[in-house]
Order: sequence, then structure tokens, then C-alpha cells
Amino acid sequence: MHSLVDTGNHGLLLYGIARSKRPADPEFPFGHGKEIYFWSFIVAILIFALGGGISIYEGIKHLQHPEPIANPLINYVVLGLAMLFEGAAWMFAFREFTRAKGKWGYLEAVQRAKDPSIFVVLFEDTAAMLGLIVAFAGVALAQITGNYLFDGIASVVIGLILVGTAVWLAYETKGLLIGESASQAVVEGIREMAGQDVAVECVNEVLTMHMGPDFVLVNMSIDFRDTITADEVERAIGVMDRQIKLRFPHVKRVFIEAEKRVSSNS
Repeated sequence: MHSLVDTGNHGLLLYGIARSKRPADPEFPFGHGKEIYFWSFIVAILIFALGGGISIYEGIKHLQHPEPIANPLINYVVLGLAMLFEGAAWMFAFREFTRAKGKWGYLEAVQRAKDPSIFVVLFEDTAAMLGLIVAFAGVALAQITGNYLFDGIASVVIGLILVGTAVWLAYETKGLLIGESASQAVVEGIREMAGQDVAVECVNEVLTMHMGPDFVLVNMSIDFRDTITADEVERAIGVMDRQIKLRFPHVKRVFIEAEKRVSSNS
């Protein structure tokens, strides 16, 4: 059952990736980048409901009415093949995640990642591998001991693994779906660049939001020097826009508001 859910979830992620790459239009002027966040959240819900929920339900049913395993050999063959294919998929996902995470640690990379499609696949494949190992152990223990409750226990454990994975995925995706800011390094880098312009008296605020994995929206409030002209303000805004986008390629749109210095007491 989980392999079927797993395949469907991968299909949903591919669908989300394709939709997120559609260009901006009048209805969605900032593009469709957040589609990947939505579909990643849907995947988490499906893992929780279909994967975890059904596994726990089946496990409880087996605990209440344990049945002998008709042909353990077939179970071993099916589980062995599933582990082979899932293991290959896990290795591919792990390599992609390792390449994408750069210098960050694994947990830090998950927390900082702005493209959930990478860690969602890794999490799901990891849960699938753990589930297959538990299923293999359940069948083996049931066959060795003659106690077929182990089969039901294994199913419940698999369900709990999937539920835990789904909750974690939903938690990590939630911030991106709501509107997570760019990293602190990007925000501080933008503030520093803007503050170095000779036309700027003070940078009041730098507000950012990820509109997709490769699209950062920047809104800034800047107090320009009172001695400069309107033309010089326009020039400064144009220079800042180009420099920010050059240094941070993920920044696609920059909006700058001229505003007097914001008092720390206000």
C-alpha cells in the first residue's frame, strides 16, 4: 500500500514542480512558484492519512485477529525487491540532497531549504526504507516464534513512522507556504549594500519573502538624504535594484519606498 502511495506522491511533486514553473500572469503577477509548497503540503497530508492511517488500522486489525502468514517466501521476495528499488531511489535522493545542502548540516539544510521537493523525496524514501525493514522483521519474527501478533505490531510501527514523517514534513513546509523570508545572510547583505549608497541616509527595513524556491521578493524602506534631488533618488534606486539582483540571483523583484528614518522609540 505504501509503495502505491509513494508513487502517487512522487507524481504529485512532479506535477507541483511543473506548475510552479509557469510564468507570471495578470492573476498571479509574482508567478506560480508557491505551487510546489502547496503540493508538498498535500503530499504530507497523504502520507499521514493514506500511508500512516491505513497501516495503523491494518495493524490493529491484525492484532485483534492474528492470522498465519500463508507463504512467507513470497513476502520475503516482495520485500527484498521493494528494498532494492526503494534503496536505489533513496541513494539518488540522498545524493541530490547532499549536493544541494552545501556546507550546512543535514538538519540545518532541511530547516533552511527553500525547495521542499528535495527533502520531501528524501524523507519519504527514508520512511519507506525503515518501513520495509520493520515489515521484514515482523514477518521473520512471526515465522520464527509462531506468534503472528508480530505482523500486526510491525504494521502499527510502520504507520507511526509514516505519521511522524508526515508531521515533520508538514511542519517544515508550513513556513514556506505561509511566506517565509530569505535567509538572514541575504537580508543583511541587502541591507549592507543599500546602506553603502551615498544617497542613503538610513535603511529602515528590509522585508523579504520567498515566492518560490528561486524567487525572492524584496521590499525596502529607505530614508534618502534630504540634500539630493528626485533624479538622484531614482538613480540610486536603479543602482540598488541592479546590484541586489546581481549579487543575489534569486531576488527577482525589488520595491523601494522612500520614507523618513523610523525612530527606535516609535
